[in-house]
Amino acid sequence: MVIKNVSLETVCGITSTLPDHDRPEIAFAGKSNVGKSSLINALMNRKALARTSAQPGKTQTINFYNINDAMYLVDLPGYGYAKVSVSMKEKWGELIERYLHHSKQLKAVFLLIDIRHEPSKNDKVMYDWIVYQGYHPIIIATKLDKLKRSQVAKHVKQIKEGLELVPGTKVLPFSALNKQGRDEIWEVMNQILEDGQELEVEE
Repeated sequence: MVIKNVSLETVCGITSTLPDHDRPEIAFAGKSNVGKSSLINALMNRKALARTSAQPGKTQTINFYNINDAMYLVDLPGYGYAKVSVSMKEKWGELIERYLHHSKQLKAVFLLIDIRHEPSKNDKVMYDWIVYQGYHPIIIATKLDKLKRSQVAKHVKQIKEGLELVPGTKVLPFSALNKQGRDEIWEVMNQILEDGQELEVEE
């Protein structure tokens, strides 16, 4: 996709009404500081479209990025940030659940996992929860540049085993630093958009 116009169009907080439109949505989930904002900036080829922060828990809303008036990338609040109160975590969880339940245009969910570490308990809970909602998450293994090339296959296997992925689930290694994996992610997204439906898991 050639990106001509991109903008942060809608920001939904805990009490906001979700937007009602007819354009396909692709959502990104992941724990705090896993690199969602950096990924969105890389996909859009923009340096500061999505605000990045060294401070986890920065994204506390659902952010809808309008791409070419043709689709939306949807940035979900990060999970697993310890310094947020239990009540706030519950509200974020309710916000995400409401979106997954009620979005009429959501075509696929990408789940970001830090490739350097075994998936956390929160990662596993989120993966299982997205599957329970009826979606087949596509995994983006972030911070690829932090590993040696010889380590990648081992760490991808670690993610597959740690999340107990449904067989055939795609795992796409990605680096926001050098954009490695960007084209592969766009390839999958274009396939989803062309099909006009959620990407089915290969058996």
